[in-house]
Amino acid sequence: MTKLAFFNVDEKEQAVLSRALEREKTFELSFRQEPLDTHTSDIAKDASGIGIFIQSQVTRELLDLLPQLEIIATMSTGFDHIDLEACKSRNITICNVPAYGDNTVAEYTFGLIIALARKLKPTFERVERGFFSRAGLRGMDLNGKTLGLIGTGRIGSQMARLGWAFGMKVIAYDVEPNSALAEKFKVTFLDLDEVLQQADVISLHVPYLPSTHHLINTEKLRLIKPTALLINTARGKVIDTKAVAVTLRDGRLGGVALDTFEGEEVWIEEEFLKRDDLAAITLKEAIESFSILHSENAILTPHNAFNTSEALERILITSAENVKAYFSGNPQNLVSKTP
Repeated sequence: MTKLAFFNVDEKEQAVLSRALEREKTFELSFRQEPLDTHTSDIAKDASGIGIFIQSQVTRELLDLLPQLEIIATMSTGFDHIDLEACKSRNITICNVPAYGDNTVAEYTFGLIIALARKLKPTFERVERGFFSRAGLRGMDLNGKTLGLIGTGRIGSQMARLGWAFGMKVIAYDVEPNSALAEKFKVTFLDLDEVLQQADVISLHVPYLPSTHHLINTEKLRLIKPTALLINTARGKVIDTKAVAVTLRDGRLGGVALDTFEGEEVWIEEEFLKRDDLAAITLKEAIESFSILHSENAILTPHNAFNTSEALERILITSAENVKAYFSGNPQNLVSKTP
């Protein structure tokens, strides 16, 4: 029997994976509700495959504890939580879920845009205190405004569709411009600085890579309109959190909504519990994000854009299919190192 271990899965998620894999009668399954780390790796010490979410940081040291490992099925699109070089040196295959929630994340992102544009955070907070004045709650229309997309992959493409449907002018930056979007939703592709200068709403949809680390930094923030809204549902380190906090405090940004942000693992309870390896820099990043939280013009959410019942089931099913495909000799959704 081929041994597989899945981490960070609750009882309902375990049931989905079991239904998808046990019918093969070739797999022996083990589950943990906690992320994979040095304390929980015991169930995978002789496993040939593991399934993980992004809360599991796969380091070279952790791989030393998994000598039989052949495949990592990350139950996510992103894979920056995995040491790709260490896996390559051990001939470990990595598979991801490239498409599970394109519409899911785009819908959430647009919800954040609406929340900022119509000042829903201070509105709700005010009403909860029994105060019903409209003073200071005047928002802005999205129709006729310019939506700037940074990245037009699957999720970015869905954002272009939603922006077009809202009557927004859509401009975008991508290293590989998508001509189909230009034709279908009248998207105009520009360079990064031009998008930042022209957009009323800026939404990031790029993977986290060395080339996208702090893509939005102090220098780039100076280009953005002081009334513009900045939204990130991609990866936290794509934005320099400290720079955003300073810009927001100085009144040089209309609003910011971050579903992913540097130091998020300190604030998200499910990720913080049982962690004893948080570096000082992570704690510093968390302090910066906490300062953002106190602004009326800022919304922070706990990396929740993917989190619908439908999307999660698609993630689990695709991950199970990735494992079956690998052990049948036809691997799919392979992750390769990207420069």
